Amino acid sequence: MGKVLVVTSGKGGVGKTTSTAALGAALALGGKKVVVVDFDVGLRNLDLVMGAERRVVFDLVNVVQGVAKLSQALIRDKRLENLWLLPASQTRDKDALTEEGVERIIDELRAKFDWVICDSPAGIERGATLAMRYADEAVIVTNPEVSSVRDSDRIIGMLDSKTVRAERGEEVVKHVLITRYDAGRAARGEMLSIDDILEILATPLLGIIPESQDVLRASNVGSPVTLNDSESAPAKAYMDAAMRLEGDIITMRIPVQRRGFMERLLGRRAA
Repeated sequence: MGKVLVVTSGKGGVGKTTSTAALGAALALGGKKVVVVDFDVGLRNLDLVMGAERRVVFDLVNVVQGVAKLSQALIRDKRLENLWLLPASQTRDKDALTEEGVERIIDELRAKFDWVICDSPAGIERGATLAMRYADEAVIVTNPEVSSVRDSDRIIGMLDSKTVRAERGEEVVKHVLITRYDAGRAARGEMLSIDDILEILATPLLGIIPESQDVLRASNVGSPVTLNDSESAPAKAYMDAAMRLEGDIITMRIPVQRRGFMERLLGRRAA
């Protein structure tokens, strides 16, 4: 039976969908059979990041309501044969999902895949609670900002109270993924430091994704960054994070401050 992983956060715009796609592709590159599931009913962006928006025929709501079979809604990635997508509906709202229907689909997916990665909508409403409901593990995505970290703390509380594992007295294994980290801004005190974030959330660190245009470029061409530019700093950070999910012990890459052209020039002259 596969593991169910929810990628979640309290605040929107922190990089959940990007991270879902990047981690899913990284795990698939490692030989695992992976499905990424978009729970953001009514908005639907995971298919865009995966480059599959024109291939969507049936969606998660169709399967929940029995309009389509799971096999009809699953979209196989064109680049990796062991990576699949289950898209969200763009024309329905989150009330179209039922707990019983989601449980049935998750059970089916768990039997077919090594990893079932659920891309949660932001916040604490129905869509988010259903996305995390059957999770074995959770990646809490946060930016190094006070509001984002505070909202992530609220999500950790929900994972400890509103999931099936929590109701059974078991724990959802939680990881923190810090995105859009800029070492220069952190050094100047313009964003929280890594130590500050970990002290507030008291949750193990899965990875640190540096602020980079490589992530935006990959999203714009419909490709997970781990596939679009495997040598970029964000791709390497996501690959490391995926290996940690698999239980590997990988040294954490701490992004360093980039020196500007004038700083490098003056540094060479001083030498």
